[in-house]
Amino acid sequence: MDQKKKKEVVRAIKFALFSASAGLIQAATIYLLETFSSLPSWACYLIGLVLSVLWNFTLNRKFTFQSAANVPVAMLKVAAFYVVFTPLSTWGVKYLTETAHWLPLFADALAMVTNLVTEFLYQRFFVFGASIDTAVKKKEPSE
Repeated sequence: MDQKKKKEVVRAIKFALFSASAGLIQAATIYLLETFSSLPSWACYLIGLVLSVLWNFTLNRKFTFQSAANVPVAMLKVAAFYVVFTPLSTWGVKYLTETAHWLPLFADALAMVTNLVTEFLYQRFFVFGASIDTAVKKKEPSE
């Protein structure tokens, strides 16, 4: 495997691991809200999603894509993704749990896997595509 492909594989693995940590935050939030509140499943999902997005964006911008891109602009691009993804996934979770009678855990898991794949592609090629590895620190010459 050439160096460029290896770097992309490592980038995808980092993204998946950071997204898994965000997924744990999302799942824990959903579980706690569904257990200890009277909110409907779709609202618990939405709150968990927002918390995980903030976590995931922060870690992936710094460590996965190592981008020096303008943070507000990059966050607006991610927000644009979620302007589309959030209503679709919230509706999907609502449909699967209330109409198709799926367990919320399975509906949430499907939404999270869909999010993982689509968001990686979106961030890799649109949000950070032109600015990948621009924040890599240069080594200081030894004195």
